[in-house]
Amino acid sequence: MPALTLLFLCIASALSASVKEHTSGPRLNNDKLYTFTYSSEVFINRPRGLPQDSAGYRISSKVDVNLIWRNPNNDDDQLIKLTIKDVKVENVNERPAAKNIFTGTNVKSLMGEDYIGALQRPILLHWNHGKVKSFYSYQEEPTVILNMKRGLASLFQIQLNSGSSNEVDVSGNCKVTYQARQNQVTKIKTLNNCKKAKPGFTSYSKVFDIITKATSATIYSLEDGFIKSVLAEENHVLSLSSFQTLATKVVSKQKLELQSTKAGPRHIPGKQVASIVKGLDPKYVSLSLIAEPVKADCENCPLVSEHWQAIRQHLDPENLSKAEAGKSFLSFIESLRRANKEDILQILHRENDALLPQLVDAVTSALTPASVEALLEFLDFANGSRPQLQERFLFACGFISLPNEMLLSALLNKFNERIANNDIRETFVIIIGAVVRKLCQTGGCKLSATVKAKKLILGGLEKVDNRSDIRPYLFAVKNSLLPEAIPLLLKHAEFGEGPASSIAVNALQNYDTAFITQEVKKIMNRIYHQNNKIYEKTVRTAAAKIIFHNNPSSMEVRNLLLSIGELSMEMNKYMLSMVQDIMQFEMPVSKLVRKVLKDMLVQNYDRFSKSGSSSAFSGYLAFFLIGGSDLSAVYSLDILYSGSGILRRSNLDFFMFSRNTQLHISQVVIEAQGLETMIAATPDEGEEDLESYTGVSTILLDVQLRPVTFFQGYSDLMSKMFSATDDPVSIVKGLILLLDHSEVIQLQSGLRASAEFQGVMAIDISGGMEFSLWYREFKTTVRSRGALVMVGNITVDSLFVKAGMENRFESEVALDFLSTVKFSEYPFLVCLQMDKDKYPFRQYVTKYERLPSGKSYVSRKGKVHQIPGTQLPLHQENSNMCRKSFSEESSSSNGWF
Repeated sequence: MPALTLLFLCIASALSASVKEHTSGPRLNNDKLYTFTYSSEVFINRPRGLPQDSAGYRISSKVDVNLIWRNPNNDDDQLIKLTIKDVKVENVNERPAAKNIFTGTNVKSLMGEDYIGALQRPILLHWNHGKVKSFYSYQEEPTVILNMKRGLASLFQIQLNSGSSNEVDVSGNCKVTYQARQNQVTKIKTLNNCKKAKPGFTSYSKVFDIITKATSATIYSLEDGFIKSVLAEENHVLSLSSFQTLATKVVSKQKLELQSTKAGPRHIPGKQVASIVKGLDPKYVSLSLIAEPVKADCENCPLVSEHWQAIRQHLDPENLSKAEAGKSFLSFIESLRRANKEDILQILHRENDALLPQLVDAVTSALTPASVEALLEFLDFANGSRPQLQERFLFACGFISLPNEMLLSALLNKFNERIANNDIRETFVIIIGAVVRKLCQTGGCKLSATVKAKKLILGGLEKVDNRSDIRPYLFAVKNSLLPEAIPLLLKHAEFGEGPASSIAVNALQNYDTAFITQEVKKIMNRIYHQNNKIYEKTVRTAAAKIIFHNNPSSMEVRNLLLSIGELSMEMNKYMLSMVQDIMQFEMPVSKLVRKVLKDMLVQNYDRFSKSGSSSAFSGYLAFFLIGGSDLSAVYSLDILYSGSGILRRSNLDFFMFSRNTQLHISQVVIEAQGLETMIAATPDEGEEDLESYTGVSTILLDVQLRPVTFFQGYSDLMSKMFSATDDPVSIVKGLILLLDHSEVIQLQSGLRASAEFQGVMAIDISGGMEFSLWYREFKTTVRSRGALVMVGNITVDSLFVKAGMENRFESEVALDFLSTVKFSEYPFLVCLQMDKDKYPFRQYVTKYERLPSGKSYVSRKGKVHQIPGTQLPLHQENSNMCRKSFSEESSSSNGWF
């Protein structure tokens, strides 16, 4: 051990001797001219792509450096001049002449006389102890050129001693760490924490989040106290959190290498650097070393009306579930964001009724003051003549990935005015709740408009007495998930009548576990066990779910399990199926359930052998498990029947999980009540006075939509039976902007990379219900069709050459859910089917380089996977009943009429 200690001390002494503390900085010799070669390269590719497959370009030149002035009292305090000359722009990779866009060009034709003249105009650096104290240049020079000069000047930010500090350069005010070894210095820059203006925006969803990773390293080689060479490289990787294949990478490299040293101009004596600069040229001004934003006009971009005419056919209702609709939608949004109100209104007024809904989706998603004002004027809510378009606009507002206070204020102002259609007025309240939630998730809970919206929602829950009037406010709370609304929800859950109690309990299911306190669970226990009053079984089962999924106590689980066997037949079967699903799916409460079930009083044959058709089942989906996805998808199907065997409620849910975050993709709830009189059956306890009703409620992307009623009341049922057609009822249809991300990445070379990620889902969900007294059969059908398009674009545009890459994937999916109840015999035969059609998964990567003249190089690659269709598995009892149902159909079809 002493020998080891001695060895360690010797090594430490040797290291400390080899890395001496520098008391001086790098210095230029008097009256010398240093000539360097300088190159700035940019590579754009996929993160794992080969370097030779990259798009990009190289700007190379020579740089003369000489001393202008030295402080007579401090040799490290210097004013130096940098002059760029012999500029070249070329390919970053070797290519044949036919694929080389720079063949036959020269730098003057590419950049123009003004740009090349500005680039070759010298810059001055006040350089003290290796730090750039001031950057002098002409103020009126083009911003692109100034930023390129800043990139060169930033290479002269150096420290000869090891240590960390904050440093200002072209990237911003960044934390840097220096490691010094003899004649070499390594600088590591922490790019993610640089303080600078960050133009752009991003969606709030963590499932569709953009992950950015950035690294920067610079290696300095020194000789005779001055810089011999500089090698700098930074990497930026942007990827979609849930689909890692949708990723782009930008690599920026700089190289400065000393070529020669010779006699140069004499330095100027003086005491003040400011007077020296003014004496050289009064046009020189001190500018910030941090890059300035570049305003780039969209050249050759079509007018919004021309763009709409070019893509409108792809947005026909028949094409909505195709990927081409999504691509056209995304491109049109970009045009709308550049358009003014008058141009948008002109397109709206000229379009036909079939395409107007899709046009409303696009204009709403653009989310500019011009687009919102145009829609509010066009739709005219005081006139009830366009209810479908008005509702489409409101749905699109709820789905906006990054709403702002401007949108919420516009909705509140319009709600306070006259609205002719009562359904639209209800939808306003529901969607305002969705917008409030997204604003709160992005830190906008204390905005003036958000405070007003919360007051509107909470006030509605407190003051409304009419049962039908309370529903939209309950749905608004379900969308907003306001913590302060929980006491009001509990009041309506426990003491509300009919739908109000059911909606309130279902709203509580959406809250995070942190908000489900002991008081909440105490009330849910009272509802489930009916301590104070009789509740509908849909309310009781929802209360049981809240208890099970929010850290229940052993006694709470025991009491729930003991209730099985004492309930009505179908509720008994549903609760038993729910417990089995919890254990099979290994939910958090499953260990506690297994522990309680060890008690024979709880688990016995009499209690767990009850018959019935109701069920609860969950399963995994492989929808998106292609191409490096970081997603898992789960579906659940809950079916609850009345004691007479008629469907009472069905829930079909799809959830997406990514990086410990959850997205409720969709929920379709079909609810029926009061239908027992049609088959002379007895209603269940607590449901004797329910009015006959059938409807569907939908959640899409965490947004509760206004329910759709198939019929309400016996007379309405008879009317619709005689006028019914085979056409399904549209539940929700539209184009939804899932992802909207834009950012500008400042490269150390002075160039800027613009990154845009967008995603759209085209959705078409329809439902139907068939009720036949002749065949004693009841069928419900939900058809879901959709297309998903995700696009990642990154470009580096210097205005005289542009390089970029587009990474896109797309898919088209179809899913059918069919439930059939045959009540020609007892017990009824119930068959549930979930069919997923085969679907394609396509990915395309396009890289390009382009000159302002139109000359370009384009590389396109793609691959397509075909995912086979399948029938999603449900519980075994359902399979047995479907088999029996199909065998009866087969035998009856073979008989004589």
